[in-house]
Amino acid sequence: MIQTPYYLIDKARLLPNMEKIAWLRENSGAKALLALKCFSTWPVFDFMRDYMDGTTSSSLYELRLGAEKFGKETHAYSVGWADNEIDEAVSYADKIIFNSLGQLDRFGDKARGIATGLRLNPRFSTSGFDLADPARPFSRLGEWDMARLEMASDRINGVMIHYNCENDDFVLFSEQLSRIERDFGSFLKTLDWVSLGGGIHFTGENYPLDKLADRLKSFSDAMGVQVYLEPGEASITKSTTLEVSVLDIIDNGKKVAIVDSSIEAHMLDLLIYRETAKLPQNGTYEYQIAGKTCLAGDIFGDAKFDKPLEIGDKISIDDAAGYTMVKKNWFNGVKMPGIAIRELDGSVKLVRDFGYEDFVAALG
Repeated sequence: MIQTPYYLIDKARLLPNMEKIAWLRENSGAKALLALKCFSTWPVFDFMRDYMDGTTSSSLYELRLGAEKFGKETHAYSVGWADNEIDEAVSYADKIIFNSLGQLDRFGDKARGIATGLRLNPRFSTSGFDLADPARPFSRLGEWDMARLEMASDRINGVMIHYNCENDDFVLFSEQLSRIERDFGSFLKTLDWVSLGGGIHFTGENYPLDKLADRLKSFSDAMGVQVYLEPGEASITKSTTLEVSVLDIIDNGKKVAIVDSSIEAHMLDLLIYRETAKLPQNGTYEYQIAGKTCLAGDIFGDAKFDKPLEIGDKISIDDAAGYTMVKKNWFNGVKMPGIAIRELDGSVKLVRDFGYEDFVAALG
């Protein structure tokens, strides 16, 4: 028995995502890079690399991790590269993408010898959250003015355009891609490659993958570019659970089960966006599932079970990989979840555990 809490990555649930990515690559000509900002748990990179073309990163450390642990192609992006990291970044990168014309002016010479790109902000997106909207008013993420883009034209050979956010609507994706073709097509036709970023939920149920493949190919042919996708959540959706145990049960007018984990520390993205965890919903026995930190709102959400909970019972919280494992923290000193992998043969192994020494090392 592995001591809870721990994240459990199930390769049998990860595999369908990988197979859809591989099919899309084959049928569209697009390349697929794992977005490390969403998922960086490298013990499964050896499994994923057979289905993907490499990694894309948002910082020097992610870039180095992708180069050392995943291999294959590495795209290096940062909102702001620093003087003390640009040389190291270039040493790991196959492509480096600058966020602004100013960064390109400053560091472009350092990147000579590798493919160089710029982030293009189309000034629209599918995000419903202002916090995550790259096209929000006064956005600092990328260049949009054609005059400024043309000032970079002789120094770059590609752009990255990230404007989708959990977008499961193919028609909307296609319509917005048409806007990009209309507004920036003449510029894109001078380039070698275009990354359309992540946030396209093409591994979800009933997504028209064949239509997406055709649309990507038509865009690639019309612009004369190699298309890249940067699937993060789409790569690992539904592959991972957070396994927790019940520590206490309180009845304060509502039955509350306190578990040995924390949404603040272990599923922070849900707290940020005021969403509830994906909890069991089978049965008539209702409980609020709550974390063990002192934060009053440390609540995973409401669940239903087919029998009353007891102290020591185990609960699986679904879809706990994307933007969760990368954001886990030591709030309240609560033990960080271990990381376990279920192999295709059903065997489970613990690949990482965290203890007091890790807690201390993170603080000084």
